[in-house]
Amino acid sequence: MKVGVPKEIKTHEYRVGMTPAGVRELVLHGHQVTVEHDAGLGIGSDDAAYRAAGAAIAPDAEAVFADAELIVKVKEPQPQEIARLRADQVLFTYLHLAADKAQTEGLMASGATCIAYETVTDRLGALPLLAPMSEVAGRMSVQVGAHCLEREQGGAGVLLGGVPGVAPAKVVVLGGGVAGTNAARMAVGLEASVTILDKSLPRLKELDLQFGPRATTLFATAAAIEQTVLAADLVIGAVLVPGDAAPKLVTREMVRRMRPGSVLVDIAIDQGGCFETSRPTTHSQPTYVQDGVVHYCVTNMPGAVARTSTFALTNATLPFVLALADKGWHRAVAEDPHLRNGLNVHGGVIVHAAVAHALGLPAVPVEAVLEA
Repeated sequence: MKVGVPKEIKTHEYRVGMTPAGVRELVLHGHQVTVEHDAGLGIGSDDAAYRAAGAAIAPDAEAVFADAELIVKVKEPQPQEIARLRADQVLFTYLHLAADKAQTEGLMASGATCIAYETVTDRLGALPLLAPMSEVAGRMSVQVGAHCLEREQGGAGVLLGGVPGVAPAKVVVLGGGVAGTNAARMAVGLEASVTILDKSLPRLKELDLQFGPRATTLFATAAAIEQTVLAADLVIGAVLVPGDAAPKLVTREMVRRMRPGSVLVDIAIDQGGCFETSRPTTHSQPTYVQDGVVHYCVTNMPGAVARTSTFALTNATLPFVLALADKGWHRAVAEDPHLRNGLNVHGGVIVHAAVAHALGLPAVPVEAVLEA
Protein backbone atom coordinates (compact mmCIF):
# COMPACT_ATOMS: atom_id res chain seq x y z
CA MET A 1 0.00 0.00 0.00
CA LYS A 2 1.08 3.59 -0.60
CA VAL A 3 1.29 5.39 2.74
CA GLY A 4 1.63 9.17 2.98
CA VAL A 5 2.94 11.21 5.92
CA PRO A 6 2.36 14.95 5.39
CA LYS A 7 3.87 17.73 7.44
CA GLU A 8 1.54 18.99 10.18
CA ILE A 9 0.30 22.52 9.52
CA LYS A 10 -1.72 23.34 12.62
CA THR A 11 -0.28 26.34 14.48
CA HIS A 12 2.88 25.38 16.37
CA GLU A 13 2.36 21.67 15.74
CA TYR A 14 5.77 20.05 15.50
CA ARG A 15 4.84 16.38 15.74
CA VAL A 16 4.76 14.11 12.71
CA GLY A 17 2.61 11.08 11.95
CA MET A 18 5.46 8.58 11.94
CA THR A 19 9.06 8.27 13.07
CA PRO A 20 11.77 6.90 10.76
CA ALA A 21 11.62 3.63 12.74
CA GLY A 22 7.91 3.35 11.96
CA VAL A 23 8.59 4.00 8.29
CA ARG A 24 11.18 1.24 8.26
CA GLU A 25 8.65 -1.25 9.63
CA LEU A 26 6.18 -0.39 6.87
CA VAL A 27 8.86 -0.73 4.21
CA LEU A 28 9.86 -4.12 5.62
CA HIS A 29 6.23 -5.16 5.17
CA GLY A 30 6.49 -4.26 1.48
CA HIS A 31 4.72 -0.91 1.54
CA GLN A 32 5.71 2.38 -0.10
CA VAL A 33 5.99 5.36 2.22
CA THR A 34 6.13 8.99 1.10
CA VAL A 35 7.02 11.68 3.63
CA GLU A 36 6.67 15.38 2.97
CA HIS A 37 9.88 17.43 2.84
CA ASP A 38 10.97 18.55 6.35
CA ALA A 39 7.97 16.87 8.00
CA GLY A 40 10.18 15.46 10.76
CA LEU A 41 12.32 18.48 11.59
CA GLY A 42 10.25 19.19 14.70
CA ILE A 43 11.31 15.87 16.21
CA GLY A 44 14.93 16.11 15.09
CA SER A 45 14.55 13.77 12.10
CA ASP A 46 15.54 15.25 8.75
CA ASP A 47 14.76 13.98 5.26
CA ALA A 48 17.97 11.93 5.24
CA ALA A 49 16.75 9.94 8.25
CA TYR A 50 13.52 9.10 6.45
CA ARG A 51 15.33 8.21 3.24
CA ALA A 52 17.59 5.89 5.20
CA ALA A 53 14.47 4.19 6.56
CA GLY A 54 13.23 3.61 3.00
CA ALA A 55 10.84 6.52 2.48
CA ALA A 56 10.50 8.70 -0.59
CA ILE A 57 10.51 12.44 0.06
CA ALA A 58 7.77 14.54 -1.57
CA PRO A 59 8.26 18.27 -2.18
CA ASP A 60 4.92 19.29 -0.71
CA ALA A 61 1.68 18.09 0.85
CA GLU A 62 -0.15 18.08 -2.46
CA ALA A 63 2.22 15.42 -3.77
CA VAL A 64 1.77 13.31 -0.63
CA PHE A 65 -2.02 13.39 -0.80
CA ALA A 66 -2.09 12.81 -4.56
CA ASP A 67 -0.09 9.60 -4.31
CA ALA A 68 -1.18 8.01 -1.02
CA GLU A 69 -3.88 5.46 -0.32
CA LEU A 70 -3.44 5.77 3.47
CA ILE A 71 -2.71 9.13 5.08
CA VAL A 72 -1.14 8.98 8.55
CA LYS A 73 -1.20 12.25 10.51
CA VAL A 74 -1.26 13.55 14.07
CA LYS A 75 -3.80 16.36 14.27
CA GLU A 76 -7.17 16.79 12.63
CA PRO A 77 -6.94 17.79 8.97
CA GLN A 78 -7.07 21.50 8.29
CA PRO A 79 -9.45 22.82 5.58
CA GLN A 80 -6.81 22.73 2.83
CA GLU A 81 -5.99 19.13 3.76
CA ILE A 82 -9.65 18.09 3.74
CA ALA A 83 -9.91 19.55 0.25
CA ARG A 84 -7.18 17.14 -0.89
CA LEU A 85 -8.87 13.98 0.43
CA ARG A 86 -10.49 11.52 -1.98
CA ALA A 87 -13.16 8.88 -1.63
CA ASP A 88 -10.62 6.10 -2.19
CA GLN A 89 -8.34 7.27 0.66
CA VAL A 90 -8.08 6.29 4.30
CA LEU A 91 -7.22 8.97 6.87
CA PHE A 92 -5.78 7.80 10.20
CA THR A 93 -5.24 10.57 12.76
CA TYR A 94 -6.75 12.35 15.76
CA LEU A 95 -10.08 13.84 14.67
CA HIS A 96 -12.03 14.96 17.78
CA LEU A 97 -15.14 15.44 15.67
CA ALA A 98 -17.59 15.87 18.56
CA ALA A 99 -16.53 19.50 18.96
CA ASP A 100 -16.04 20.27 15.26
CA LYS A 101 -19.08 20.09 13.00
CA ALA A 102 -17.36 21.93 10.15
CA GLN A 103 -14.56 19.38 10.00
CA THR A 104 -17.06 16.53 10.20
CA GLU A 105 -19.06 17.88 7.29
CA GLY A 106 -15.87 18.41 5.29
CA LEU A 107 -14.78 14.81 5.85
CA MET A 108 -18.23 13.56 4.92
CA ALA A 109 -18.13 15.58 1.71
CA SER A 110 -14.73 14.12 0.82
CA GLY A 111 -16.10 10.58 0.87
CA ALA A 112 -12.90 9.37 2.55
CA THR A 113 -12.67 6.66 5.20
CA CYS A 114 -11.69 8.44 8.41
CA ILE A 115 -10.42 6.51 11.43
CA ALA A 116 -9.82 8.44 14.65
CA TYR A 117 -7.04 7.57 17.04
CA GLU A 118 -9.08 8.76 20.01
CA THR A 119 -11.91 6.23 19.62
CA VAL A 120 -9.85 3.10 18.92
CA THR A 121 -10.23 0.78 21.93
CA ASP A 122 -8.50 -2.25 23.43
CA ARG A 123 -9.76 -5.43 25.10
CA LEU A 124 -10.08 -3.63 28.44
CA GLY A 125 -12.17 -0.83 26.95
CA ALA A 126 -9.33 1.66 27.24
CA LEU A 127 -8.14 4.03 24.51
CA PRO A 128 -4.61 2.91 23.59
CA LEU A 129 -3.96 5.56 20.93
CA LEU A 130 -5.21 8.41 23.11
CA ALA A 131 -3.32 7.19 26.19
CA PRO A 132 0.22 8.28 25.22
CA MET A 133 -0.89 11.82 24.42
CA SER A 134 -3.05 11.88 27.55
CA GLU A 135 0.05 10.96 29.52
CA VAL A 136 1.96 13.81 27.92
CA ALA A 137 -0.88 16.33 28.33
CA GLY A 138 -1.49 15.28 31.93
CA ARG A 139 2.14 15.79 32.86
CA MET A 140 2.37 19.03 30.90
CA SER A 141 -0.78 20.41 32.56
CA VAL A 142 0.98 20.77 35.89
CA GLN A 143 4.07 22.23 34.23
CA VAL A 144 2.08 24.91 32.38
CA GLY A 145 -0.26 25.42 35.32
CA ALA A 146 2.67 26.16 37.63
CA HIS A 147 3.98 28.67 35.07
CA CYS A 148 0.57 30.34 34.75
CA LEU A 149 0.41 30.78 38.53
CA GLU A 150 3.39 33.11 38.29
CA ARG A 151 2.45 36.76 38.72
CA GLU A 152 3.97 37.80 35.40
CA GLN A 153 1.59 35.38 33.63
CA GLY A 154 -1.49 36.80 35.36
CA GLY A 155 -1.52 34.26 38.15
CA ALA A 156 -1.72 34.79 41.87
CA GLY A 157 2.03 34.50 42.37
CA VAL A 158 1.84 31.10 44.05
CA LEU A 159 4.62 28.49 44.05
CA LEU A 160 3.06 25.09 43.50
CA GLY A 161 5.01 23.29 46.23
CA GLY A 162 5.22 26.16 48.68
CA VAL A 163 8.25 26.48 50.96
CA PRO A 164 8.81 25.74 54.65
CA GLY A 165 6.40 27.90 56.58
CA VAL A 166 4.19 28.65 53.55
CA ALA A 167 1.38 26.36 52.42
CA PRO A 168 1.61 24.70 48.99
CA ALA A 169 -0.84 25.43 46.20
CA LYS A 170 -4.15 23.57 46.10
CA VAL A 171 -4.43 21.55 42.89
CA VAL A 172 -7.76 20.01 41.86
CA VAL A 173 -7.81 17.35 39.13
CA LEU A 174 -11.20 16.66 37.55
CA GLY A 175 -11.08 13.13 36.17
CA GLY A 176 -9.03 10.15 37.30
CA GLY A 177 -8.27 8.66 33.90
CA VAL A 178 -4.91 8.56 32.16
CA ALA A 179 -4.51 12.35 31.86
CA GLY A 180 -5.81 13.06 35.34
CA THR A 181 -3.63 10.40 36.95
CA ASN A 182 -0.52 11.74 35.24
CA ALA A 183 -1.43 15.29 36.26
CA ALA A 184 -1.88 14.18 39.86
CA ARG A 185 1.42 12.31 39.78
CA MET A 186 3.31 15.42 38.71
CA ALA A 187 1.49 17.69 41.18
CA VAL A 188 2.16 15.28 44.04
CA GLY A 189 5.82 15.12 42.99
CA LEU A 190 6.03 18.90 43.29
CA GLU A 191 4.53 18.64 46.79
CA ALA A 192 1.31 20.48 46.01
CA SER A 193 -1.89 19.74 47.93
CA VAL A 194 -3.74 17.52 45.45
CA THR A 195 -7.40 16.50 45.23
CA ILE A 196 -8.67 14.13 42.52
CA LEU A 197 -12.36 13.88 41.65
CA ASP A 198 -13.97 11.09 39.64
CA LYS A 199 -17.42 9.51 39.41
CA SER A 200 -16.11 5.93 39.44
CA LEU A 201 -15.70 4.46 42.91
CA PRO A 202 -13.51 1.60 41.66
CA ARG A 203 -11.20 4.13 40.01
CA LEU A 204 -11.09 6.25 43.18
CA LYS A 205 -10.07 3.15 45.14
CA GLU A 206 -7.25 2.52 42.66
CA LEU A 207 -6.08 6.12 42.95
CA ASP A 208 -6.24 5.95 46.72
CA LEU A 209 -4.00 2.88 46.69
CA GLN A 210 -1.62 4.54 44.21
CA PHE A 211 -1.20 7.88 45.98
CA GLY A 212 -2.08 7.04 49.58
CA PRO A 213 -1.98 10.08 51.87
CA ARG A 214 -0.22 12.20 49.23
CA ALA A 215 -3.55 12.98 47.48
CA THR A 216 -7.20 13.21 48.47
CA THR A 217 -9.83 11.40 46.39
CA LEU A 218 -13.43 12.60 46.22
CA PHE A 219 -16.55 11.32 44.48
CA ALA A 220 -17.42 13.88 41.80
CA THR A 221 -20.76 15.28 42.90
CA ALA A 222 -21.74 18.80 41.83
CA ALA A 223 -21.28 19.94 45.42
CA ALA A 224 -17.80 18.41 45.71
CA ILE A 225 -16.70 19.94 42.41
CA GLU A 226 -17.94 23.38 43.41
CA GLN A 227 -16.37 23.25 46.86
CA THR A 228 -12.94 22.14 45.68
CA VAL A 229 -12.82 24.38 42.59
CA LEU A 230 -13.64 27.52 44.56
CA ALA A 231 -10.81 26.78 46.99
CA ALA A 232 -8.26 25.81 44.32
CA ASP A 233 -5.23 27.62 42.99
CA LEU A 234 -4.98 25.33 39.95
CA VAL A 235 -7.79 23.26 38.40
CA ILE A 236 -6.98 20.69 35.73
CA GLY A 237 -9.88 19.47 33.59
CA ALA A 238 -9.16 15.91 32.48
CA VAL A 239 -12.57 14.39 31.80
CA LEU A 240 -13.39 12.30 28.74
CA VAL A 241 -16.44 10.68 27.19
CA PRO A 242 -15.06 8.67 24.24
CA GLY A 243 -16.21 10.22 20.97
CA ASP A 244 -18.65 12.59 22.67
CA ALA A 245 -18.34 16.18 23.84
CA ALA A 246 -16.82 16.74 27.27
CA PRO A 247 -19.32 17.54 30.04
CA LYS A 248 -19.22 21.09 31.41
CA LEU A 249 -18.28 20.49 35.02
CA VAL A 250 -17.26 24.04 35.96
CA THR A 251 -19.88 26.70 35.28
CA ARG A 252 -19.37 30.37 34.46
CA GLU A 253 -20.78 31.25 37.85
CA MET A 254 -18.19 29.07 39.57
CA VAL A 255 -15.39 30.72 37.59
CA ARG A 256 -16.65 34.16 38.62
CA ARG A 257 -16.45 33.04 42.26
CA MET A 258 -12.90 31.65 42.05
CA ARG A 259 -10.03 33.56 43.60
CA PRO A 260 -8.41 36.08 41.24
CA GLY A 261 -5.19 34.69 39.82
CA SER A 262 -6.39 31.09 39.94
CA VAL A 263 -5.61 28.94 36.91
CA LEU A 264 -7.71 26.57 34.78
CA VAL A 265 -5.97 24.11 32.46
CA ASP A 266 -8.44 22.37 30.15
CA ILE A 267 -6.98 19.15 28.77
CA ALA A 268 -10.46 18.28 27.47
CA ILE A 269 -10.54 21.25 25.09
CA ASP A 270 -10.17 18.98 22.03
CA GLN A 271 -13.60 17.59 22.92
CA GLY A 272 -15.13 21.00 23.60
CA GLY A 273 -13.69 21.57 27.07
CA CYS A 274 -15.04 20.88 30.55
CA PHE A 275 -15.18 24.50 31.73
CA GLU A 276 -18.01 26.69 30.42
CA THR A 277 -15.55 29.55 29.97
CA SER A 278 -13.08 27.52 27.88
CA ARG A 279 -12.28 28.38 24.29
CA PRO A 280 -9.49 26.92 22.14
CA THR A 281 -6.09 28.59 22.26
CA THR A 282 -2.74 27.97 20.56
CA HIS A 283 0.87 27.65 21.66
CA SER A 284 1.52 31.14 20.26
CA GLN A 285 -1.24 32.61 22.48
CA PRO A 286 -1.88 29.91 25.07
CA THR A 287 -3.79 31.81 27.74
CA TYR A 288 -6.45 34.40 28.35
CA VAL A 289 -7.92 35.84 31.52
CA GLN A 290 -11.65 35.78 32.18
CA ASP A 291 -13.23 36.95 35.43
CA GLY A 292 -9.73 37.20 36.89
CA VAL A 293 -8.96 33.52 36.22
CA VAL A 294 -6.16 32.46 33.85
CA HIS A 295 -7.34 29.91 31.25
CA TYR A 296 -4.92 27.62 29.39
CA CYS A 297 -6.81 25.79 26.62
CA VAL A 298 -4.26 24.79 24.00
CA THR A 299 -5.77 22.17 21.70
CA ASN A 300 -2.50 20.42 20.88
CA MET A 301 -0.59 20.53 24.15
CA PRO A 302 1.72 17.57 23.32
CA GLY A 303 2.91 19.42 20.22
CA ALA A 304 5.13 21.51 22.47
CA VAL A 305 7.20 18.42 23.30
CA ALA A 306 7.07 17.03 19.79
CA ARG A 307 9.92 14.54 19.97
CA THR A 308 8.69 12.76 23.09
CA SER A 309 5.10 12.86 21.83
CA THR A 310 5.84 11.54 18.33
CA PHE A 311 7.89 8.60 19.52
CA ALA A 312 5.24 7.71 22.11
CA LEU A 313 2.46 8.03 19.53
CA THR A 314 4.19 5.95 16.86
CA ASN A 315 4.80 3.20 19.40
CA ALA A 316 1.03 3.01 19.92
CA THR A 317 -0.24 3.57 16.37
CA LEU A 318 2.23 1.42 14.43
CA PRO A 319 0.46 -1.94 14.93
CA PHE A 320 -2.78 -0.43 13.63
CA VAL A 321 -1.06 1.31 10.70
CA LEU A 322 0.51 -2.01 9.75
CA ALA A 323 -2.86 -3.75 9.95
CA LEU A 324 -4.49 -1.14 7.71
CA ALA A 325 -1.65 -1.30 5.19
CA ASP A 326 -1.30 -5.10 5.23
CA LYS A 327 -5.00 -5.94 5.04
CA GLY A 328 -6.71 -2.85 3.66
CA TRP A 329 -9.10 -0.85 5.80
CA HIS A 330 -12.18 -3.02 5.22
CA ARG A 331 -10.61 -6.30 6.27
CA ALA A 332 -8.64 -4.70 9.11
CA VAL A 333 -11.76 -3.08 10.55
CA ALA A 334 -13.90 -6.18 10.01
CA GLU A 335 -11.41 -8.41 11.83
CA ASP A 336 -10.58 -6.07 14.72
CA PRO A 337 -13.52 -4.75 16.76
CA HIS A 338 -11.21 -2.28 18.51
CA LEU A 339 -10.01 -0.70 15.27
CA ARG A 340 -13.65 -0.76 14.14
CA ASN A 341 -14.48 1.55 17.06
CA GLY A 342 -12.09 4.05 15.52
CA LEU A 343 -14.08 4.34 12.31
CA ASN A 344 -15.85 7.72 12.50
CA VAL A 345 -16.73 8.66 8.92
CA HIS A 346 -16.96 6.60 5.74
CA GLY A 347 -18.42 7.28 2.31
CA GLY A 348 -20.14 10.49 3.33
CA VAL A 349 -21.80 9.24 6.53
CA ILE A 350 -20.99 9.18 10.24
CA VAL A 351 -20.60 5.67 11.60
CA HIS A 352 -19.74 6.46 15.24
CA ALA A 353 -22.81 6.87 17.42
CA ALA A 354 -21.21 9.14 20.04
CA VAL A 355 -19.89 11.54 17.40
CA ALA A 356 -23.29 11.69 15.71
CA HIS A 357 -25.00 12.29 19.06
CA ALA A 358 -22.66 15.14 19.98
CA LEU A 359 -23.25 16.87 16.64
CA GLY A 360 -26.97 16.16 16.37
CA LEU A 361 -26.45 14.30 13.10
CA PRO A 362 -27.65 10.85 11.98
CA ALA A 363 -25.35 7.84 12.15
CA VAL A 364 -25.19 4.68 10.05
CA PRO A 365 -24.29 1.49 11.96
CA VAL A 366 -20.74 0.41 11.17
CA GLU A 367 -22.00 -3.10 10.47
CA ALA A 368 -24.14 -1.76 7.65
CA VAL A 369 -21.13 0.00 6.15
CA LEU A 370 -19.03 -3.16 6.30
CA GLU A 371 -21.77 -5.27 4.71
CA ALA A 372 -22.19 -2.74 1.91
